[in-house]
Amino acid sequence: MARGGVLAWGVGAVATGAGAALGVTADRLWRSRSTAVRLGVHDDFAETADHELAVITEDGVPLHVEIDEPRADPPANGRTPTVVLVHGYTLNLASWVFQRRALREAGYRVVLFDLRGHGRSEEGEPTSYNIEQLARDLAAVLEQAVPEGPVVLVGHSMGGMTLMSFAAQFPDVLRERVIGAALVATSSGGLAEVNWGLGSPIGSLVHRMGPVAVAQLAGREALLAAALKAGRDVESLVVHHFSFGSHVPMSVVRHTGKMVFSTKMSVVSAFLSELMKHDQLMSLKAFDGIETLVLNGTADKLTPAEHSDAIVSAIHGAEHVVVDDAGHMLMLEHPDLVNEQLIALIARARRAVERPRSGRRVRKTVTDMAARRRVRGAGTGRGPA
Repeated sequence: MARGGVLAWGVGAVATGAGAALGVTADRLWRSRSTAVRLGVHDDFAETADHELAVITEDGVPLHVEIDEPRADPPANGRTPTVVLVHGYTLNLASWVFQRRALREAGYRVVLFDLRGHGRSEEGEPTSYNIEQLARDLAAVLEQAVPEGPVVLVGHSMGGMTLMSFAAQFPDVLRERVIGAALVATSSGGLAEVNWGLGSPIGSLVHRMGPVAVAQLAGREALLAAALKAGRDVESLVVHHFSFGSHVPMSVVRHTGKMVFSTKMSVVSAFLSELMKHDQLMSLKAFDGIETLVLNGTADKLTPAEHSDAIVSAIHGAEHVVVDDAGHMLMLEHPDLVNEQLIALIARARRAVERPRSGRRVRKTVTDMAARRRVRGAGTGRGPA
């Protein structure tokens, strides 16, 4: 959901004169940018898949799919699952760059795909831009790219919402094939009440005006691209503020911004109202009996911590990991920590196939000390941006 906060609602705030009321001073934003530059600008986010294919959906939309084969033998306990990664709103499969590397090195086959209208996938009809259709697209990817064997599903933000709708529409597939699921920085509903860290009055104003501003920009991609090119520093500041809860390298900020601002405004606009209507709380019961991880950050402005709390309450025995100093883009902000949690989830899921879990819910709060040390090493003692 990064662009929702960064652009859809951010543009709404600016368009209504509320941008100055973000609650974050320009001086603080620029100091965050300075730290991000010192943390590095040269990370390599390029990946070459072992296989690429086009999965054709039920309504004829080709989805870009990439498959990584395992680089090592997996741990020898139970059948080895394929891990399917589902990205969020206005992002693409490149948001999982660190996770695909870690998972394939751990011995797992990894399948990633771009949601319709995102990345290298084709566009659908505007009426097809809804969570229910994304769930049917996921079913098509499983049928054509993972036709057999156990599966672990991982969804971030709108990808997590896609998993919820998939559970509601395909309960038999979920029960028969899915041995584990991770719901990362996502929500089961109530997004219309989120104020994105702007406070209630401004948040309400942006809710009303943001969709209007986005709709007006749809079809004016050239104008938007020119404005973003001229204001790259402003783009970086806003992406950093809404996407992350701590200092990250400028390379990560720009990698995120590249994904966010390459998504067509027509797609952003069509999905936005659907996200506000999203309500899948009741479908979460379908995950009972499936090893489930709920992962969220304490500083997520787009899907705040209470949304993950609601998910955990609805799934019997879900593992809940809360990450300090983390925002919405957890997998890019704290990649090593997220990788560790996903690999642990898969191990639990494989064991649970042979020995069902007790159903005891576990909650833990973790801090990425390595990330904090990197920030200190960059010459600043400041905490989260």
